Amino acid sequence: MAKPKLKNAAKKPAAAGVDARQIGKTVMDSAQQIWLAGLGAFAKAQQEGGKLFEALVKEGSALEARTRKFTQAKVDEARGNVESTLGQVRERSQETWDKLEKVFEDRVSRSLKRLGIPGNADIKRLEARIDQLSAAIGKRGGSKPAAAKRAPRKRAAG
Repeated sequence: MAKPKLKNAAKKPAAAGVDARQIGKTVMDSAQQIWLAGLGAFAKAQQEGGKLFEALVKEGSALEARTRKFTQAKVDEARGNVESTLGQVRERSQETWDKLEKVFEDRVSRSLKRLGIPGNADIKRLEARIDQLSAAIGKRGGSKPAAAKRAPRKRAAG
């Protein structure tokens, strides 16, 4: 093999040194630009992040209000349905109770008749007849019956 020429070999390290410095400077400039871009992105993110946060809070508040309105409407609807159903149940139970009460009264009335005890209708007729007879006696000039005297009070032994 032949030996390389020294002249050319001497020139190459000098050119390589200039190129290395140039490459180093380019790398440093690029790194500086990347650093500044990162800082700019951070500042932008911070600035936009505050705006984004405020926008998210505003949207969240609006969503909460809509949700509350919707759920309140559903609660009111359910309450109305429950109250309506409850009213119907009360009516039906009252009707059933009234029917049961009527059946009980009829059975008691029949039992009292079988035993010969007068019922309400019989007593009302008797009261009306007594009123008629009292009026007839009053027209004939009869006097009212005297009030019954009270028995004297017993004194405590002492």
